[in-house]
Amino acid sequence: MAGRHSKRFRKAGENHDRNKACSITEATTLVKERATAKFDETIDLAVKLNIDSKQADQLVRGSLSLPHGIGKSMRVVAFAEGEAAKMAMDAGAVEVGGQDLVDKIAGGWMEFDVAVAHPAMMRFVGKLGKVLGPKGLMPSPKSGTVTDKVAEAVAEFSAGKIEFRNDKDGNVHMVVGKASFDAGKLADNIQAAVNHIKAIRPQAVKGDYITGVFVSSTMGPGVRIQLQAETASSE
Repeated sequence: MAGRHSKRFRKAGENHDRNKACSITEATTLVKERATAKFDETIDLAVKLNIDSKQADQLVRGSLSLPHGIGKSMRVVAFAEGEAAKMAMDAGAVEVGGQDLVDKIAGGWMEFDVAVAHPAMMRFVGKLGKVLGPKGLMPSPKSGTVTDKVAEAVAEFSAGKIEFRNDKDGNVHMVVGKASFDAGKLADNIQAAVNHIKAIRPQAVKGDYITGVFVSSTMGPGVRIQLQAETASSE
């Protein structure tokens, strides 16, 4: 297995026991030290949840704005018409439209990171389920991307508000910053993200909810974050 990783990756993990859990502060310091690529690596948070992803009442999905942003502006499209469309464009949407935008995306155009829709437009957007769904881009009320306040949503997501949802294995992945961030700001973002996931614990989940938290950079190994003191669910 080791041969599958680059020399940089293996060297970064040489002096760390991957089974050892660190505090959030220690973890962010380690991850920053190991982000040695020639570009500003993205910092990713992975939260392992004790949920059954096949049960609709145990799915975890939403959106949030982190205290210090994620170090990246997002390209947002808006499905809206009339005044809402004008306001969405003024708020920073890279593309705005109704059926015309649906047709453009159905034709293969995917130059965006987030899709926001006015509820009245979902009759058109619903046709893109097979296109946007697998990519995690389908607008949803739960993630705040289907809303009457389209312009407000466009502004928030353009500024770095992030969407998240669990994968089939019950893991939630989200970007929490860049390697160039101050360790304290990264720690703040991680704590805010974990607190948010804890706050939206599905009522149907029994027993432990969060069973593992890891942070890593684009090219570096993961670091386990201590659960009991900082991220374990108290329910």
